[in-house]
Amino acid sequence: MTKRSAIFILFSVFLFAVVFTACKISYSFTGASIAPNVKTFTVEYFPNRARLVNPNLSQQLTDGLQDKLIRQTSLNQISENGDLEFTGQITDYEVRPMNIQEGDLAAQNRLTVSIKVKYTNNKEHDQDWEKTFTAFEDFDSNRSLSDAEETLVAEIIKKLTDDIFNASIANW
Repeated sequence: MTKRSAIFILFSVFLFAVVFTACKISYSFTGASIAPNVKTFTVEYFPNRARLVNPNLSQQLTDGLQDKLIRQTSLNQISENGDLEFTGQITDYEVRPMNIQEGDLAAQNRLTVSIKVKYTNNKEHDQDWEKTFTAFEDFDSNRSLSDAEETLVAEIIKKLTDDIFNASIANW
């Protein structure tokens, strides 16, 4: 090996090391990609502005998003002015008949929840967004909403918090 090729190899290794250490983003097995300067998050209470109101939904949704961020990131939760901020409101909560059969009877009903979320990244404002997320669960029309509601709401909150997490932290 010539001196010139040895210098080229050493320079290539040095350049490779510089490039990969300069672009540092933290990755986790949950799909989160968080810049190293982001340390905290804030989730404000999601008020319920829907026409039909489930009295527990606001707190369950707020808690669900906080829990997801705590479990799947290394960020610390603070009460206000976090590096990442989540605000919003529940805009729709409705039940509609689905799969209409003979005699205009529904075989299933669908519970749908929509929320409007504003995400603010106080470290990189070009990543800020405001979006509406909607999730639903179907249930047998022989069951009343009150009988099925607790399970349905838990599944819907899981879907909504996954969608918010993916849109903000996982950048999907």
